[in-house]
Amino acid sequence: MSHPVLTAGRTAIVTGAAMGIGLAACKRFAALGMNVCMADIDRNELEMAAEAVKEVAANGSANILAIPTDVSKLADIEALRDAAYDTYGEVGVLMNNAVTRIGRGIWADLDEWRTAMDVNFWGAVYGVRAFVPRMKKQSLASLVINSGSKQGMTNPPGHPIYNVTKSALKTFTEALQHDLRNSEGCRVTAHLLVPGWTTTGKKEHKQGAWLPDQVIDYLLAALERREFYIVCPDGDVTEEMDRQRILWSAGDITERRPPLSRWHPDFTAEFEKFAKPKS
Repeated sequence: MSHPVLTAGRTAIVTGAAMGIGLAACKRFAALGMNVCMADIDRNELEMAAEAVKEVAANGSANILAIPTDVSKLADIEALRDAAYDTYGEVGVLMNNAVTRIGRGIWADLDEWRTAMDVNFWGAVYGVRAFVPRMKKQSLASLVINSGSKQGMTNPPGHPIYNVTKSALKTFTEALQHDLRNSEGCRVTAHLLVPGWTTTGKKEHKQGAWLPDQVIDYLLAALERREFYIVCPDGDVTEEMDRQRILWSAGDITERRPPLSRWHPDFTAEFEKFAKPKS
């Protein structure tokens, strides 16, 4: 790696670190010689994940800190920050990756809507509020990586709670990067990771899905290129297909189509023609 942040001795904070993309990120950061502070709400899963990360860390347990954390609570995030700085003295990467997929449908229980916003959106906002002011004061470059979703870009039917949280996170991360790049002397940059279809948690791996390690490979390559929008393909969806789908969704506004026209029967043929790979 040639990125100045992803180097031995720097420190990475990863929420949602016990499995999936978060765990894959922790292993990769540890293998690069970084200190890794792992945060997750499930204490037992976190402890098992931390043991796995220690096996690839340059200095074993000395490089790994596991802190049970509820990202929906600002006090927990602040405690995570204090532990990281007290132990390692600096933070090079803040990866806000914790997520819940609770609730389904517009009429899901309001408590499910609130829980989803508390974890998926406010968890990242709290992470930024807790860590970034200190990261900005550091002399070294640093990264904020917020884990978004294609559902926060194209808003497919079926899980509006999740879509809303991820679209809010996209808007927040865009605004954050604008603020950072216009802060004099600031060496912190923000990035939006947008995974494709990925096998996460303890789900059975299905053909077409990417594994978490593939997402991290794509993430690190995009960070090398200093990209903000890191939209991952997968085994079923190519980069060009993602591009066409995102453009079509934006076109609902500019072309005065009904919302979510990609799933509207009156526009099926038009969308298929639009999205057809160019020869």
